[in-house]
This record gives sequence, structure tokens and C-alpha cells, in this order.
Amino acid sequence: MKEPNYNGAETHPLFPSGDWEGFYTYAMGPQADKHPMQFMLNFKANVVDGSGADDVGGFVWKGRYNTGQLECTMTKYYSTHQVHYQGQVDENGIWGLWEMDWLKGGFHIWPKASAENKEAAAIEAKEAVMVEKVPVLVPKERKF
Repeated sequence: MKEPNYNGAETHPLFPSGDWEGFYTYAMGPQADKHPMQFMLNFKANVVDGSGADDVGGFVWKGRYNTGQLECTMTKYYSTHQVHYQGQVDENGIWGLWEMDWLKGGFHIWPKASAENKEAAAIEAKEAVMVEKVPVLVPKERKF
């Protein structure tokens, strides 16, 4: 059960407000060139907004999200044009398709890991390696 949030900010763990990063592509598949983007998103009461920049220029996000359907629809507004994004949400971020007039492509965005989260992940990885190196001794079967 979610704890009440009195400032209205989203509490669902897959919709964290803060710094995000990711990429968009003009083609589909693993061979497609990835165009990086850095931005801030704010999730509150099923409305998402934010701002950032990519290789096209600065932009503003405006859109909606649904924690029940795990979907997010946003429009990226540049000074000269806009691009519509439709995505599915999972533990790896938001991924889906973008569309602008006759152009289409894919995208994947995710919350930027904080320094604290990166440190915790590094410690966890180190501990996992240490556990792998501990030999396990199995006693030989005794015969009476």
C-alpha cells in the first residue's frame, strides 16, 4: 500500500521525479545510432513535465502517465517543432516510439542513477564477487 504523499508528488517507484537520461533513434534495431539526451522529469498526479537537451537542442516535456497501465505519453517541444513520444514503463525505464510528421523512431529513457545508488551498486557487485570466491566444503560421506 502506498503511503500518502501530501505534496502530490508521485510515489510509484517506476515514476521517480528527478534527473533522467537516455536516447532516441531514427531507425529500429540494435544497429541504430543512439542520440543521447539528458533532462529532468517531474511526475505528479498523472501529469509529467520537464526540460532538457539533446543533439537537436533544448526542449520542454509535457505529458501524462498511468501507474495502473504503466504507460507514459509525452510531447517534446523544441523552439521550432514538436515530437510525440508513446512508451511503456518497466524497471528499466520508459521505452517506445516517437513520431513527428512522417518521421518515426524508437527511444529508451531511464532515471539517472544518483551517486548514492551507484556506490550501493558497486558495493553489491563487489560483495557478489567475494561470495563467488568463497570455497564450499562438502563433507565426504561417512560409512559406519
